[in-house]
Amino acid sequence: MFSGKEDFKEQYLAEVSETMAKPFGECTRREKYEVLAKMICSRAAKLHAETRLRHSTLRRKEVYYFSMEFLLGRLLTNYLINFGAEATVRAGLKDLGEDLDELSRMEPDPGLGNGGLGRLAACFLDSMAFEDIAATGMGARYRFGLFKQKIENGKQTEEPDPWLVNGYPWEIRNWDSARQIRFGGRVERTFENGKISFEHTAYQTVLAVPYDVPIVGYGGKTVNMLRLWQAEPPEEKIDLAAFSRGEYSEAVRERNEIEAITAILYPDDTTPAGKELRLKQEYFLTAAGIASIIDHYKHQYGASAWRAFPDRVAIHTNDTHPALCVPELMRLLLDQENLEWDDAWDIVTKTISFTNHTIMPEALEKWPIGLMQQLLPRVYMIIEEIDRRYRESFDRSLPGWQERLSSSAVLWDGQVRMANLSIIGSHSVNGVAAIHTDILKNDVFKAFCHRDSQKFNNKTNGVSHRRFLLESNPDLSELITSAIGSGWISDAGQLENLLPYGNDSAFLDELEKIKYGNKCRLASYIKESSGIIIDPASLFDVQVKRIHAYKRQLLNIFKIMHLYNRLKRDPDMDLHPHTFIFSGKAAQSYEFAKETVRLIHALADKVNSDPQVSEKIKVVFLENFGVSLGQLIYPAADISEQISTAGKEASGTGNMKFMFNGAVTLGTMDGANVEIHELAGDDNIFIFGLSAREVAEYGFRGDYHSQDICRRLPDLAQITDQLVNGFFGGQTDAFWSIHDALIRYNDEYFVLADFEDYLKTFFRAGEAFEDRRKWNRMSLANIAKAGYFTSDRTVLQYAEEIWNVK
Repeated sequence: MFSGKEDFKEQYLAEVSETMAKPFGECTRREKYEVLAKMICSRAAKLHAETRLRHSTLRRKEVYYFSMEFLLGRLLTNYLINFGAEATVRAGLKDLGEDLDELSRMEPDPGLGNGGLGRLAACFLDSMAFEDIAATGMGARYRFGLFKQKIENGKQTEEPDPWLVNGYPWEIRNWDSARQIRFGGRVERTFENGKISFEHTAYQTVLAVPYDVPIVGYGGKTVNMLRLWQAEPPEEKIDLAAFSRGEYSEAVRERNEIEAITAILYPDDTTPAGKELRLKQEYFLTAAGIASIIDHYKHQYGASAWRAFPDRVAIHTNDTHPALCVPELMRLLLDQENLEWDDAWDIVTKTISFTNHTIMPEALEKWPIGLMQQLLPRVYMIIEEIDRRYRESFDRSLPGWQERLSSSAVLWDGQVRMANLSIIGSHSVNGVAAIHTDILKNDVFKAFCHRDSQKFNNKTNGVSHRRFLLESNPDLSELITSAIGSGWISDAGQLENLLPYGNDSAFLDELEKIKYGNKCRLASYIKESSGIIIDPASLFDVQVKRIHAYKRQLLNIFKIMHLYNRLKRDPDMDLHPHTFIFSGKAAQSYEFAKETVRLIHALADKVNSDPQVSEKIKVVFLENFGVSLGQLIYPAADISEQISTAGKEASGTGNMKFMFNGAVTLGTMDGANVEIHELAGDDNIFIFGLSAREVAEYGFRGDYHSQDICRRLPDLAQITDQLVNGFFGGQTDAFWSIHDALIRYNDEYFVLADFEDYLKTFFRAGEAFEDRRKWNRMSLANIAKAGYFTSDRTVLQYAEEIWNVK
């Protein structure tokens, strides 16, 4: 990219002068960032064109990865690393009196995702580019993303996240590739030459305009693309009559309604209008993406080569949000390309594959049939036919077929069940961790598995170790490279070569020194952002993830309340200082999660303001968790809290990011914790709690009684009472909804059942931390065994076993 530091400075200063029309010294830091980002983006776009030509010449099979979320994080430093230019640019900027890290902080975190689902998709894009897979991400360009979390008086509030307010230098608007999307209207059948045709009329047209973001693979040889679709009016117009009457809102009503489709990620769907908007959002993405795939295929292979489509194209749907890829691809093959049903269905089912990310009922999407009929009339007709044919093909000779059909049909009880549609229309269905896949096969989707078990497979998640270790933890990365060479950057499995250094005192001391430095950086951020002063020498016990009852932040909170109560009884209690760090967003309409956030802050105020205990324990909540904040937190953690109710977490990816950075897992046998346990071994992880089987048996037998546990454990009874007895203030400050969920409604996620074992295991972890040599060995063992959890491994498994990409 640059021949050296002087070459970079010459090119950069020339670009600044040409773009900003003023000297470098007069530019703001944001302007300097934007020019640098545009330089790198221009180089990436050129390489993307070369990549496309190379893949096209080689007739590479193309993978299209559909996801409602792509949580990219900042790109500047990441792409400089991938291009091998980070050191050169850093040195050149230093000569010019600038700092690369400060420039990088000018970049917003793109508001394109919420949590693990979106971050996984972004990691996959990174790894597909590194592995030279011809891949395109298909997503939506949300103007405001999810929301910006603010904490006011201990409560979560939501503000718009205007991440595009200053533009986004990494994107290229591709107007010529815009597509028209149809909503509403009616479908009329006509018969001609013995064939039924369908004409869609009286519909509303929305324009889908793509914004392309280059995805630079490590090594800088392959650049793929993330295509983000934005909803726009098909033409610039305004109702002048309404405007003249002073009805200004009415004059631009249609524009506003159209632009709302890609305004916000996951609009609240608790109202009919919200449901309609969210379904519009999902169809908008799938229809625009499928149309662009069909047009590109016809341009490359001609309009009659449909039989070979599954050999040349793979369409992957990341969870149920893009499930409409199935009927939409059918619609285009039937109505536009004039294929017969059986031929079109054969193509669809051989092309599309599906990843399921959850077993939680609320996350298995369903849409009212009436809404689907009204909004997507032709698509619904195709879904109805898919369901009819599925029912007709059902084997009714085997006992229990009625129950299996009722659980697997697409249309049932007035709902369109999107997971079932995805499974029926795909050739492969995968879970994202071994235990998760087993639950899908044996419980959630057992009717489908009974019918076709070969369709189901497991692909344990992975994360980009180049972002979450190489970029996020440069000091640790340098130490690793000094010991085993740089091969681990391309092949994370080589991290296992670190194992012999568990007996190297100097290496372990350096590892501890680096961890302390990372904790100091996080402590500085915490002081700056919240005013709370924490001790970097304390044990950093960290739980950062979406706030949800099954993820059991509540269990962690109860542990801290127990420590507080004990320290009040015995201020001289032998306890190494602990800092408990939380971060994560609660969904806007999820009141229990928002109350959990309020409880964390109430506890933090109680603990941090009490001089009798604050020298031993501190509680911190970091607001507005995202990729960049995560990259600061993961390298600083000592304990990684992965304490979801066993059998409820699909996989988790935070657990892997912590592991790459040497944190030790304290967790249940849930999600990918199972594989972490297998790899790290009993001596390098702290496991507690009910198993997934025991949780399921409790639910089946119905003999779990949370009140009995409180009666048996006085300390736990005290904690649950403190939720409502004035411990946190007056009655207006009580937490009755949380108390009732545990006591009155019998503790659905077994917080109280696991509390005693969790507490014992936590104290065992604390004792291990006191032995610094032992702890550092544990930390090193986790780093050495983390290589399995690279997304490189995961996407290669997808490529070979699902997409049939060599």
